[in-house]
Amino acid sequence: MSNTQKVALNGALAALAMILSYVEMQIPAFFAVPGVKLGLTNIVVLVALYVLGEKNAFFINVVRIVVVSILFGNIMGFAFSIAGGMLSTLVMILLKKTSRFSVTVVSVAGGITHNVGQIIVAMILLNTKAIIWYLPVLWISGIISGAVIGIVGALVCSRIVIKE
Repeated sequence: MSNTQKVALNGALAALAMILSYVEMQIPAFFAVPGVKLGLTNIVVLVALYVLGEKNAFFINVVRIVVVSILFGNIMGFAFSIAGGMLSTLVMILLKKTSRFSVTVVSVAGGITHNVGQIIVAMILLNTKAIIWYLPVLWISGIISGAVIGIVGALVCSRIVIKE
């Protein structure tokens, strides 16, 4: 893949991640459970990770979080997004590097660790450890949505044809 193609694909994936992030913001919380989201942007991060590589996936996720926070969010939303997004991306990168896990397992781990990052931020901002009781609730959603997103991400990756 040429540098021009990489730049174009990075831009397209970053734009798609921002669009999916905005779309997800419009979907009401499931079952009235705060913090439970589909994680649609993780499809883009997975595709970037497996098609373009670790640095590109990390970059796309950072750009998405910063731009979406500036356009549609606030500083609190940014704190939660950056903590969850960066932790999950780092874990997905590490798991992918081992070559021992499927795209779906990598995605599930990303979903779970995203929730861990958000709970850590909540504990810091609220100055309490009591919020940790909420982690198992978020893990259930992280496992389910991570599996679905992982399956979709694997399908997308399998259909992308890169011409040299």
